[in-house]
Amino acid sequence: MTIKFWGAFAALALGASFSVAQAQAQDVEFSLINNSSHTLTYLYVAPSNTEEWGDDLLGDSGILEAGYEATVFIGDGSDQCLYDLRFETAEGAELDVFEVDICALNSYTLTD
Repeated sequence: MTIKFWGAFAALALGASFSVAQAQAQDVEFSLINNSSHTLTYLYVAPSNTEEWGDDLLGDSGILEAGYEATVFIGDGSDQCLYDLRFETAEGAELDVFEVDICALNSYTLTD
């Protein structure tokens, strides 16, 4: 997995529980755990084989404060398992994470 850091993020930990999943058109749900010291204000996802980010999954008024978790739902019906994630914080930091296997992901943890 390739990880690029911007701004104040110092580290990223992937806490995943894996299960057998087939690559078929599906909706995916996983827990996003914010164990960082930053407030997440935007979360964009896109299949890794595309060039553009999707809509903000936190919504117009959504945020994920430090120490909290939320359920992320990706309901694009894609048959892709590898997705890129972009996190943006209230403090102005951005973090892009590439080629996350969302088909095998039960939870994702951010830390710093």
